[in-house]
Amino acid sequence: MDENKINDELSANSYQEVPVSESIVVEVPKKSRFSQILKIFLIILSIILFIPAVILFFLYVIPGIQEFGKGRVQLEVNDAIFMSQPIYKKKIVQLDKDLQKVTKKLNSFTPIKPYIIISTTNNRFYLYQNKTLIREGFCSSGSYIRLVKDGSKSWIFKTPKGKFRILNKQIDPVWKKPDWAFVEEGLPIPSANHESRFEYGVLGDYALSIGDDYLIHGTIYKRFLGMPVTHGCVRLNDEDLKAVYKTLDFGSKVYIY
Repeated sequence: MDENKINDELSANSYQEVPVSESIVVEVPKKSRFSQILKIFLIILSIILFIPAVILFFLYVIPGIQEFGKGRVQLEVNDAIFMSQPIYKKKIVQLDKDLQKVTKKLNSFTPIKPYIIISTTNNRFYLYQNKTLIREGFCSSGSYIRLVKDGSKSWIFKTPKGKFRILNKQIDPVWKKPDWAFVEEGLPIPSANHESRFEYGVLGDYALSIGDDYLIHGTIYKRFLGMPVTHGCVRLNDEDLKAVYKTLDFGSKVYIY
């Protein structure tokens, strides 16, 4: 009986739990370690790059700045020496003479008397007096249309280009219709002085002739000013035509381009 009791106590003791002390483990985050390594690397890299940069600055940049200043002073000294040479003064005198010749020649091409410039490209005119622009505006020039009569004769309605002069001036001009005017209307061509050739009131209040039947005149088709629609003459509106007529005189120059 005592033997069984002893066995039971031994058995109970063998199954008794013994407490185990817990050990605390603290782990260092991996990200923090990486940041520390990266900082150390950047510091080392900065030191490696900074030292050559400082060396290059002292070896090249500073001497370069010093040499630039010396070169500028030397250039100014050389200019002063060159300008004091007799050959330099001689060249300057010659250049002044050449400039005066060119200026005089240029002024000779610019009339002192009133003149007019007509642009057939932009269909604009420019009126000058005393070498000053006093009026400009729209005009109409040749249409460049080609008119053919029975395949034997043709006309191209273009405004002549070049330098011309005012040969004649008229008030209340009468248009003597040329042959092409009848061909254009599909009418038979009359004799040279037939009454059907004379038409009143279509050329405006004034007309200025530049030769070969080409005129600067007015128009009843003012809505077409600024466009190339004429048979070769130059058309102006009433106010511009009056100013041109009163400004230009016999012999005044007309430049058409």
